[in-house]
Amino acid sequence: MNYWLFKSEPDVFSIDDLKAVASEPWDGVRNYQARNFMRDDMKKGDLGFFYHSNTKEPGIYGILKIVREGYPDHTAFDKTAKYFDPKSKKEKPTWYMVDVKFVKKFKKPVLLSEMKDMPALAEMKLLQKGNRLSVMPVDPKNFKYIESLTSSLPKT
Repeated sequence: MNYWLFKSEPDVFSIDDLKAVASEPWDGVRNYQARNFMRDDMKKGDLGFFYHSNTKEPGIYGILKIVREGYPDHTAFDKTAKYFDPKSKKEKPTWYMVDVKFVKKFKKPVLLSEMKDMPALAEMKLLQKGNRLSVMPVDPKNFKYIESLTSSLPKT
């Protein structure tokens, strides 16, 4: 199994939005490295963190699961879509997406400011200078560590 981190702005699509639907395509990714992860590496059953970015308290708010492996991102072909790309063709698509489903929301998010102070996460890609990818791999030990933090939180 592989582990991932998916960033989304909560006013665009939040963990609560994902919880409200059965599954959702993770579309609109327009970075080649992130695209390659989605097209080539993500497998059905992989787990990912749902990270809220561009917000007062950026951090990991829950867990999602890959339920459909990479396939062409149809928004690239739709001239009315926000993520339209005239260079991407149906017969040779440039952009890919995966479908994800809600697994759980943390009672308390693991905030970016907290993660930066955790020696166990020092090598996590999210915390590396200049890393702005919206989709990235997470080392299994980092995933398990963060998940263990959330299971030890007091009930609120």
